[in-house]
Order: sequence, then C-alpha cells, then structure tokens
Amino acid sequence: MNKYINLVIAIFLGFSIQAQQVTKSVFGTFLLKGATIHTVTKGNIVGDVLIENGKIKNVGSNISAPAAATVIDCAGKHIYPGLIDAGTKVGLSEVSSVSLTNDFSEIGNLTPQVQALTAVNPNSAIIPVTRVNGVTTVIAAPSGGLFCGTAALISLIGYTPDQMYAGFKGIVMNYPSSGRRGRFDRRTDEDIKKDADKALKNLNDIWEKAIEYTKMNSTKAVTTFNPEMAALMPVVEGKMTLMIEVNGKDDIKAALAWIKEKKVKAILTGVTEGYKVAKEIAESGVPVITGPILSVPSSSAAAYDASYTNPGIMQKAGVKVSIRTDDTENVRNLPFNAGFAAAYGMGTEEALKAVTINTAEILGVSDKYGSIETGKMASLFVSDGDPFETKTQISHLFINGWNVPMESRHTLLYNEFLKRSPGL
Repeated sequence: MNKYINLVIAIFLGFSIQAQQVTKSVFGTFLLKGATIHTVTKGNIVGDVLIENGKIKNVGSNISAPAAATVIDCAGKHIYPGLIDAGTKVGLSEVSSVSLTNDFSEIGNLTPQVQALTAVNPNSAIIPVTRVNGVTTVIAAPSGGLFCGTAALISLIGYTPDQMYAGFKGIVMNYPSSGRRGRFDRRTDEDIKKDADKALKNLNDIWEKAIEYTKMNSTKAVTTFNPEMAALMPVVEGKMTLMIEVNGKDDIKAALAWIKEKKVKAILTGVTEGYKVAKEIAESGVPVITGPILSVPSSSAAAYDASYTNPGIMQKAGVKVSIRTDDTENVRNLPFNAGFAAAYGMGTEEALKAVTINTAEILGVSDKYGSIETGKMASLFVSDGDPFETKTQISHLFINGWNVPMESRHTLLYNEFLKRSPGL
C-alpha cells in the first residue's frame, strides 16, 4: 500500500514539475515574412513585419533582414495586433472559488487609493493560458465598494508588476443602482428608491469632499493627509480617468448626467443595457467598455441575444466601443466574445477594433498599442486564420518585442498525456 501511495505521489509531483517548465521568452530582432498583415488602422497588406528593440521597426514588402535577425516564414498566415481586454482579474485572482488566491477587493466603500498593480502576480498560471489565444494586454481591475480602487493596464509578460505596467491607470467606481439586486431581492419599490437615493447622496457627499480637498491642497491648506481624497484628486482635476461601472438603462442615463454635471473624464464599463440608450451615450461622447458578450440576457424580458447585439447597436449609434470579458480564468475567450459581437451585427472589422485600437484609444495608449504600425510596441501574433474562430491556431506571439512561447499548463499537460511514457 505504501509503495502504491509513493508511486502516486511521485507521478503527481512529476506532472507538477513538468507543468512548470515553460520555455523562456526571447528578446531580439525578428523578421516576419510574407503574411497577410491586419494593421487595423491602415487596412490589410501582404508583406513583412520587422521587430527590433521591442518595437515594430518596419511594415512593408520585401524588407531586408538585418544581420542579427531571426527570420520567420509566415507565408499563408496572418499577423494581427495583440488583443486587449479592458476588464479582467488577471494577476489578481488564481482560483475564483478559493478566497486565499483572490486579491482584488478591499474592505470598505471608499478605497480609491488601493492600487491593483501592486497586487498583480506576474507568475500567475492564468497568464500563459490567456496569451495562447492572442491576448497580450489586459486591465487588471479591482471590485467591491463605491470607489473600489485603481485599475491598471498590464502587458502579459514581466517578472514584476512595474515591468508589466502598460501606461494606463483609472479609478473604478460602481455607480449606485436604482434597480433590484437580483431575482431574490424582496425589497419594496419604495425601499429600492430610498436605498438608491441614499447611495447617490453618499456619492455626491464624497465627491464634494474630494473637490474641497483638491482646492485646499492647491492652496497648501491641507493639514492632514487623507489617502482616499488624495487618490481622487487627479480625477477631480481631470488628469485621471474614472471607470464607471453601470448597467441598467436608467442608471446609465443618470450616470451620463452625473458625468456632465461633475465634468469628469470618464469611461462607462459594463453597460449591459446600453442598446436601450445608445443614442444618449453617443451624444454624450463618453466611450464604453462592455461585456462579457458571452452572457445571458440581463433580465427575463430581454431578447435572448441582447448581450450579443449590444456592442453592435451602440457602435452603429456612434459610440466608441471596447469589448471585455470581465473574467479571470477565461480571459482567453476574449476573441470569441468579439466573434459573437461580430456575428450579431457589429461586423468583423469593427469587432476587431473593439479588442484592439478602440480599446487603446479609450485608454490613451494608442501611440503604443492597438494596431500594427511602425514605431508601436511589438505586441502581435501570427495565426493560421481568423482569431475569432475557435479552429484558428496561433503559432507565434510577441509582447513588447519578446517572442513568447505558445505554452501554458494546458498545452504542457495535453502533450504529457498525449504521448504517455511509460504509459502507466
């Protein structure tokens, strides 16, 4: 019996060790030859992409390979910019059902000073899993109270959070909901209204305190440092973006009015019922990060495909739309979320923009990410087809110029059991 137990333990440890032996990424000069290049911003061309010093050095036809370049034959393949997911818990959570592995929520209703970036785990096993589907950059976002913390854009490569930081931070705010909290919410309509009014008053009181703190700070009149108010100061001054999570139709309209009144630089996130007020959102000029698209309708009265058609309806109304997964383990499904949006009215071209250049523009990093253009960071991938199709395979992935191996715990375990030796 003991021999059997020892054998099982040895096999388990062997698989565990094998699953951690991921090939190192390589930094250098690379010439990708003869692919169909989906630039996103300048159409599709057949040609080459030269990567040097972490950036796209050149895009064009018949580019000569520098002496030190590794040439990769991409004939018959496609090159796309790396996909960007603007709402995830990647790096902040490992196993959603195990609380000890989660670090995305703080106690309290007012914690804007809490930085998601400091909690990111660069060694998360979810990161390689996410990368194999072409996702190179994500927002790591906190959740919880009214002002629940500061989200950060990260590249999915690096040994430290600072190395991963990709140039955007935004404070996350959950706009007070005026609706029911779910099917088991037994509050009366009167109680729901009272709770909503109370929550909105609390929000406005906090905002007034932030304005006053900002004024006092500008005149050097602040005598006691307040970390919560100090964190909100850049938002009050218009130097930092407020990412406002809001979903119901009436709440979206109320949030737009609040943004206009407070003159806030804002992004709407979630926006489940955006299709009902698409015209109003478009007129406001506030961009939207919506998703997940692979989701059930928000209410029993909604059409079965409401989640699928939502991005396309807003986009056609003139809203700048980005798509997110709002997930952790399955952020790798970002291209399939976009694929459903494409199939249900958005179209492939606009859906691709919604996970590349639109997201980069909304987050203010379009000078570095979101398209294949000379001078931008070399975050891109090579595939044998449309990334929105599940049959498509990605052969090469680059993040900030690093040639990242297409390996994860999934691929390693698959290969381990595919050809078992000695076949126990």
